[in-house]
Amino acid sequence: MKLRTPQLAALVIVVGLVAGLATVTLAVTNPAGTDAVPAVVTPQMSFAGLAAATGEPELVGMAQAQPSRGEIVQVAGPFDDRFSLEDLAFDGASVTGAVRVTSDVSEVIDLQVLAGFYDEQGNLLGTDRFVHHLGSTDPSHAHETAPDERMIFRIEVPAVLAGQAVGVALGVPVLVNE
Repeated sequence: MKLRTPQLAALVIVVGLVAGLATVTLAVTNPAGTDAVPAVVTPQMSFAGLAAATGEPELVGMAQAQPSRGEIVQVAGPFDDRFSLEDLAFDGASVTGAVRVTSDVSEVIDLQVLAGFYDEQGNLLGTDRFVHHLGSTDPSHAHETAPDERMIFRIEVPAVLAGQAVGVALGVPVLVNE
């Protein structure tokens, strides 16, 4: 096709350039359009009658433990078959010890040790916890023999209970290992 005048040829070129620029501008400023469907759909699920968890995990037996003066007792928890408590001590200000994970473990990822502090009559005064997240990357923790991981903990008696706590109950509400 041959255009008859140079002005008509220039007009066609200008109109083409304007249309092209308009298309590019529209694509850049509004790439998905106004009624586009979201690119990522997140599945959601609900279970009738099941409430979402709130707060930190607790152990049901903590209120009933009633240790006597100087005593440290273990409260039953969901992971009791996967660990043992060792070297437990209570000096009135803190409880110390170790959790030895005996299940198939190469690294402890998450661990919580819950301590309940009790008065002379065996009443639960309050609790505190030791929390470990995201296991060690220390190569010395690699296991060449049977899996075994020992986590040392220290849990202070809360300041508001200082001088009142005479006994302790311990349990493990969280244990995640690989």
